[in-house]
Amino acid sequence: MAKKDYYETLGVQRNASTEDIKKAFRNLAKKHHPDANPHGDRDESKFKEISEAYDALSDDNKRQVYDQYGHEGLNRQGFQYDEASNPFENFSDIFGDVFGDVFGGRASSRGRRGQDLRFDLEVEFNEAVFGAEKNVEIPRLEACSTCGGTGARKGTTAKVCSACGGRGQVIYAQGFFSVSKTCGRCGGEGKIIEAPCSTCRGAGRVRKTRTIKVTIPPGVDTGQTLRLSGEGEAGERGSKNGDLYIVIHAGEHPIFKRQGNDVLCEVPISFAEAALGAEIEVPALDGSVKVRIPQGTPSGKIFRFRNKGVQDVRKRERGDQLVQVIIEVPASLNARQKEILAEFAKASGEETHPARGSFFKKVKNLFGNKDD
Repeated sequence: MAKKDYYETLGVQRNASTEDIKKAFRNLAKKHHPDANPHGDRDESKFKEISEAYDALSDDNKRQVYDQYGHEGLNRQGFQYDEASNPFENFSDIFGDVFGDVFGGRASSRGRRGQDLRFDLEVEFNEAVFGAEKNVEIPRLEACSTCGGTGARKGTTAKVCSACGGRGQVIYAQGFFSVSKTCGRCGGEGKIIEAPCSTCRGAGRVRKTRTIKVTIPPGVDTGQTLRLSGEGEAGERGSKNGDLYIVIHAGEHPIFKRQGNDVLCEVPISFAEAALGAEIEVPALDGSVKVRIPQGTPSGKIFRFRNKGVQDVRKRERGDQLVQVIIEVPASLNARQKEILAEFAKASGEETHPARGSFFKKVKNLFGNKDD
């Protein structure tokens, strides 16, 4: 079967420039490379066809022979293309452009972005509620001050890697299959440092411990994270620094319990105060509040004081303070106290303890009279 005209295969005119041929091949390679279509039509013969055409037309000698004598002329000159030949060996310059776009981009000689760091910061209860400033010591990689982060000795510069041509990747191809790998000589950098910096030994970064001031906004709580942009580790070869994430761990308070932006304070009161009513003063985040306890207040009753809680970390609003009264049962009684309580119990009835009387009525109705 006669071979298709190479110019027609690439879709270019016979007077097309080398750049036009390269551009045409780039577009066709993106479309027909088998690895670029893992779920589509893997027309490997089509990719082989365009590769053969580019191999012939991108080389000035081969193109001259082809223009004069056609396919037969290339065969006579020993330029025969078969399945064992490597269509990429003469155009590694375009390979990175074509398949870097298809499979995720070319390697950058600038290096990678710096690593993000995490620091767990313990703060006191009041520091979390009202805000504070804390100094933290962070061990991290920083750009070498001697070489400015280049890794090269002062007065020298890195040279383009001859193995990968500065792309950071090398291509291994057999027939129409190819694999792109990180260049083993430059480690993907694309450049070689022949005279490394004596301070960082060519790494461009050194490990230091840096003291960083952290501003804690009012209202933070345990588990919340503060992001300090650019305070992570330095990037490679002048790339962007990583970020520092401060994870908050707020301490407990001897009196207050935090519930989101609300704070709860449990206050013990006596039986007499609950029965007869009273007015007590209890602590608040910013002072104190007076609580009026009405007669007959049950244990566990909660009194709410608006806007006396914690400020929201994202807004100017404040939560509430909750005061929960807990009736304290006397742990020990003297003889007179026991006598008074016994008289009180004897004089009490359902009108004194309506909930108790109602409960036992329900029990009686539920189980009934066993003698019936």
